[in-house]
Amino acid sequence: MTQQTRTPDGPGPLSRWMQRTMNARTVTRIRRKTGTIMGMDVFILHTVGSRTEQPRQVPVTWFADPEHDDAWLVVASGGGKRNPDWYANMMAHPDRISVEPHGDEPIPVTPHRLDGDEREQAWKRIATDQPRYGKYQKKSTRVYPVVRLTRT
Repeated sequence: MTQQTRTPDGPGPLSRWMQRTMNARTVTRIRRKTGTIMGMDVFILHTVGSRTEQPRQVPVTWFADPEHDDAWLVVASGGGKRNPDWYANMMAHPDRISVEPHGDEPIPVTPHRLDGDEREQAWKRIATDQPRYGKYQKKSTRVYPVVRLTRT
């Protein structure tokens, strides 16, 4: 029996299982040790499923937003081909989002997708801070959404 790792609509069952397993391990690591992985700042993003409305948590890389003191920037790269599930969940239920930095209590946030010049300025800062994101973007025809998460 062959395990399919990708379907035309997205990752296959094996890939999804591996991603969930790695996410759970990373969440545990953030809560126990540090909010930095591979030189990038990471927090736990809490959402609810866009269809199921079940609680979800996923580790997400974040970037400081020098334009807004109480905000974080996140990039919905999702491996390049499609937006990650957490992005769909966030857009479906923008009033039910929080972030958990370094295992602290979750902080309620409001998402705002950046567009136009505002997105381009944020993207330049992100790609300068973490050049790997610029490399990811060059490999994709899709423009990655950049979202500002502001404390509510």
